[in-house]
Amino acid sequence: MSAQARAGLRPETEGKIFRPRRTLWGDVWHRLRRNRPAMVGLVIIGLMYFTAIFAPLIAPYEYDKIDLENVRAGPSREHLLGTDELGRDVFSRIVWAARSAAFVSITVTSFGLALGTFFGALAGYLGGWVDTLIMRLGDVLFAFPGLLFVFFIAATIKPGLIAWVKAIGLRELARSGYVDYLVVIIALGLVGWPGLARLIRGQLLSLKRRDYILAAQATGVPTWRIMWRHLLPNAMPPVIVAVSGGIGGVILSEATLSFLGIGLQPPNPSWGAMLFQYYGYWRTELWPLLFIPAAVLVAIVLAFNFLGDGLNEALNPQLD
Repeated sequence: MSAQARAGLRPETEGKIFRPRRTLWGDVWHRLRRNRPAMVGLVIIGLMYFTAIFAPLIAPYEYDKIDLENVRAGPSREHLLGTDELGRDVFSRIVWAARSAAFVSITVTSFGLALGTFFGALAGYLGGWVDTLIMRLGDVLFAFPGLLFVFFIAATIKPGLIAWVKAIGLRELARSGYVDYLVVIIALGLVGWPGLARLIRGQLLSLKRRDYILAAQATGVPTWRIMWRHLLPNAMPPVIVAVSGGIGGVILSEATLSFLGIGLQPPNPSWGAMLFQYYGYWRTELWPLLFIPAAVLVAIVLAFNFLGDGLNEALNPQLD
């Protein structure tokens, strides 16, 4: 008896190579890595977060170190991209700005995702007046242009937040610039959650009518267990796509706020603040000081958009 017969294989399967079946996320990765723009975006995103983590080792100088003997100097061995009007190393500020962008993107996305998941799950599963109340609140926020509403929130809460921090005796914290980060996180997070809530609500409205959900309800499974163990995990694929594509918008919004003087301000490093500081150089020999941070910002935003499109195709094989 042959080895195939002893193994219980049919004759037509002889000579074929059997591979273990991939998991769901293994299939997603297999489809994603065939998308070249998405993989290029993933590499650029990885470089940004790598730079953010190891900024103290990559940057040759601190972002706020002033060298008045090298003001507006061109590229050199000591300063790879030159210096600004205060003698600060431009390359170091770009590297440290990556840490600011990474921190803001993670915190704002986490804040918005937590709010969107909570309110979206309540609206989609409970329905009734809870659904109506949450969705009408979302409609009120959608009625305002997103970026203008962010400007309004940031400009409104920043003076009061600084005054409150000083009133409780944390004047050093107010002067350190960390309040700027808090203002950006609150403003972008409050504006970003309604879209995620509506997306999660739509997913739950379709999932909660499935047979396995109805069976769990019939057997007396607690509501919170059905929501967290069955509904939300199955609603996550489109949420992952939305979040991955939206992080680029968060970074661009932070740069816009900083450019307009509402977000991160010097000495805090920010690509948007650098664009405002250097935009007057575009007619001088120091024009690269303006275009380098602009090119970095464009590359990061496009990278997240490419990754979001790639994840959308990978998580929805029917689009192929």
